Formats: sequence, structure tokens, C-alpha cells
Amino acid sequence: MTVAADRRTVVARRLGRISYGEGLRLQQEAANAVAEGGEESLLLLEHAPVFTLGRNAAASDVLMSLERRRELGIELFETDRGGKVTYHGPGQLVGYPILNLDPDRRDVKAYVTDLEEALISTLADFGIASARSQRPDRVTSVWVGNDKIAAIGVHISRWITTHGFALNVTSEPLPGFLGIVPCGIVDGGVTSMERLLGEAPSLESVASAFLRRFSEIFAREIIGP
Repeated sequence: MTVAADRRTVVARRLGRISYGEGLRLQQEAANAVAEGGEESLLLLEHAPVFTLGRNAAASDVLMSLERRRELGIELFETDRGGKVTYHGPGQLVGYPILNLDPDRRDVKAYVTDLEEALISTLADFGIASARSQRPDRVTSVWVGNDKIAAIGVHISRWITTHGFALNVTSEPLPGFLGIVPCGIVDGGVTSMERLLGEAPSLESVASAFLRRFSEIFAREIIGP
């Protein structure tokens, strides 16, 4: 493969279903490698059921009791990403771009906007019209009408990115959001590609579409599956 001189390479890794703790470990390893001059990474995966609290989350955002979480096997993690509380589980495509935004992309807002655009373009490939929220009281994310279909929460340290997005592909994750106030939303719902299309595309096909759109928008050459 010939890579244009002005395009960096990103190694895409499709990890299947892993625990949230394993995802954190792999992100940190990848971020350390980038900090040492190694290649950027894009981790694509599903998580086992978990509630994650961002830096702006409150304990009251978790509505489900500890006992019920234990019955359902839902873990809980406090994280250093932006945003409030969200749910991850089977049926979501989760993506963690581990990029170095230095020197040409040192703009946090532009980075998040580009992530939104990659998701919006991916959904359009499947015939779903979505948009970023125009309301200042709503956190960064991708919406279809008044329902959120993808959540975004990132962390940037010394211009190296971790965390990322979760896109609801099947409807399997949707009941998990009933246990929280998702991302602080009290006047909207959540939806999935399956609910909108009548059937769920495969996670593999959605991941492939996202990789194409990510490559275009971030001007990165994707290496890997």
C-alpha cells in the first residue's frame, strides 16, 4: 500500500467483545505507544454491560440499584472522559481513536465535530439521516430527531486522544439506558439503527463503513481489517 506523504497511518484493530477494564488497559497501552512516536490506533469493539461515569457525572445519574446491577451483571466505572453517564453493552459499536492531534489538529472542538461527522456520514451510508444537536444544553452526540443514536466522550492529554464513541447498532443496548439518566438527557430518548431500519446491519458492516468515513474526514490511511 502506498501512503500519501501528507496522510498519517492509523492501525485499526477489531477486538470483538471485551470488558470495559480491558478496553481501558488497551487504550492506555496504545496512548503510551503514540506518545513514544508509535503509530496511531483505532480500536473497534463491543463492551460487556457497563455504566461509565464521565467527569461531569453525578451519582444521582445512576438510577439502578447496586443489587439490580449485580443481578444483571452490569459493571460501573468512573472515567476521565468528558460527559456524564452512559451505558455500553452488546449491540453497540464502540470506537476508541488513539490519535496525536499535534501539530496540525490542535483543536478539541474540531476533533469532536469531526468524530460526529464520521458517525453522521456512516449512518447516511445506511440510509439514516442524523445530525449533531443544535441545543446548547445537550452534550456532544449524534441524534435522529429527539432520540440519541450515538454518544461521544473523549479525553485529550498532551494532544493524544483516548475514549471515543458508542453507536447503537442493534436494539439490544436500549433497555440498559433505563438504568441511568443517559448523558444527562431528561427530555429525549435513545434509538438504534435496528429500530430505525427494521433490522440490524451487522456490526462488521457498520465498522467497515465507519473506517472509510473516518479515513476521509481525518485524512488518515487505515491499516488493518
